[in-house]
Amino acid sequence: QVQLVESGGGLVQPGGSLRLSCVASGSISSINAMRWFRQTPGKQRELVASIIDSGGSTNYADSVKGRFTISRDNAKNTVYLQMSSLKSEDTAVYYCNAIVMVMASTSWRNYWGQGTQVTVSS
Repeated sequence: QVQLVESGGGLVQPGGSLRLSCVASGSISSINAMRWFRQTPGKQRELVASIIDSGGSTNYADSVKGRFTISRDNAKNTVYLQMSSLKSEDTAVYYCNAIVMVMASTSWRNYWGQGTQVTVSS
């Protein structure tokens, strides 16, 4: 019913920047939180950043504060992650996540994108 599609990943040198995008589509009535997670092999998926509603409250992992910025465009059901001053330890698969109420429903559900690889290397 709801699909999340990420884009914008790739290979970047240390100190560089990338912007990830995630578009939500389908039978969407409302989106509450939109979040970015990341995961490396053998480790648990970790929350990178979250944003609540339009221009609402944002939260960041300590490891990315001051370097990453999350934003969203409600009209486009899109969330962005602007990543700057990238480090090798930022290398991971980045996943988009959204808490969505689908049409004709009164409950919120959790949806995930397929992930996009970000590699920071010289």
